[in-house]
Amino acid sequence: MKAALLTLLAGVGLVGCTGLTSRLDGNLPRSGSLVPASNLQLTPSLSIPLEKLVFLGAYVGAAYLILDPLAPNWEIEEAPLPGNRIHLALKMKRFYAGGAGEARLVFNRRAKNLVQYGGFDGYQVMDYSEGLESSVLGSRRVAEGDIRLIGKGDDSPQGCAPPACSTPESATKPLS
Repeated sequence: MKAALLTLLAGVGLVGCTGLTSRLDGNLPRSGSLVPASNLQLTPSLSIPLEKLVFLGAYVGAAYLILDPLAPNWEIEEAPLPGNRIHLALKMKRFYAGGAGEARLVFNRRAKNLVQYGGFDGYQVMDYSEGLESSVLGSRRVAEGDIRLIGKGDDSPQGCAPPACSTPESATKPLS
């Protein structure tokens, strides 16, 4: 999908640049439009105006940046607490297409990762809650809870587990 989008935008850019080379010596546009009035001839009977391709590319690019279908649905923040306890805070991305009911599943999956990589026998959910967080850009699903790691693991689980897979920031700060 990403490659197709980049190929389309590169093609539109190349077609558009052929008409711009003579206009790049002053203020743009001096007269007329920035996008030349030309068509992209796909087949002998089908041609698409370049102006429509530019607008379509802008709409697709804006939708991709806003929705970002390849981004994970949930961000996970972790905070170590005394006594082998860890606080997990989950935030769902603001614009999504499904996955609204999976907070508990993501919470349990992260707790199991902490148990496995920390050398513990299991975990106990001490506290858990879900809700909606409102802001100017709309509401966002959130969940948070505390777990206690049980078993023969370390007394300090910091650094034992890999960073949470669903948060880009956690790759640099796994226990933020």
